[in-house]
Amino acid sequence: MLETLFGLEGRVAVVTGASSGLGIGFARTLAGAGAVVYAAARRLDRLEELAASEPRIVPVRCDVTDDADRRALVDRCYADAGRLDILVNNAGRPGPPFAEQETASEFAAILELNLLAGFHLATYAAGRVPEGGRASYINISSVIGLVSTAPIGGASYAASKAGTLGVTRELAGQWGRRGIRVNAVVPGWFDTEMTDGLFQNEKSAGWVRRNTMLGRGGVAGEVDGAVLFLASDASSYVTGHTLVVDGGWTAR
Repeated sequence: MLETLFGLEGRVAVVTGASSGLGIGFARTLAGAGAVVYAAARRLDRLEELAASEPRIVPVRCDVTDDADRRALVDRCYADAGRLDILVNNAGRPGPPFAEQETASEFAAILELNLLAGFHLATYAAGRVPEGGRASYINISSVIGLVSTAPIGGASYAASKAGTLGVTRELAGQWGRRGIRVNAVVPGWFDTEMTDGLFQNEKSAGWVRRNTMLGRGGVAGEVDGAVLFLASDASSYVTGHTLVVDGGWTAR
């Protein structure tokens, strides 16, 4: 029963931003459930290290802000396997924390990476899904897209992550009858490259503990189950949903 619900044997997945942070865990989890995972990022050396630890992971150098790279990534899946069942749009980075220090071009660059790239990758992938097919697309947002986390966060990052949630709902509505489910995962505070020393500073680490219902930040692996759930048949009747994995941060 569990294998039927959560097993991904025979399916093909793409995880962007798979060279570090949460993306590594997403790639390993989907591969561990049986999927062939195309792990995409700019740092090919890191992807190759990841692939060496899991034979179902295929490293692919990809700059998701490059239109040709996005198309080549999807085309590679169809050329190799004839399908793309699962897309995890995880690539992203923060912008400057203070609005007055952020130029218009910097703001646009964050939106291009965190929002536009995943949107276009999803639209191109959706165009390749055959009639009667099915797919699951998972957009990784952030608590910063739901609530203000000042002084940590940033206007461009907040805009991109809030936009991700809006795009998720809209694409779910447009594509649901075609068998394509689109959902979002909202991680809370995790000790990754993205949080840039947040947990190494006692003042900021204490801020996380005080404002999180579980009294701690997230640890490696605690978002992986949410992604597996949304990728698998366990969530076959779930679309347009935002699954928050934040230890109760946004529920306060």
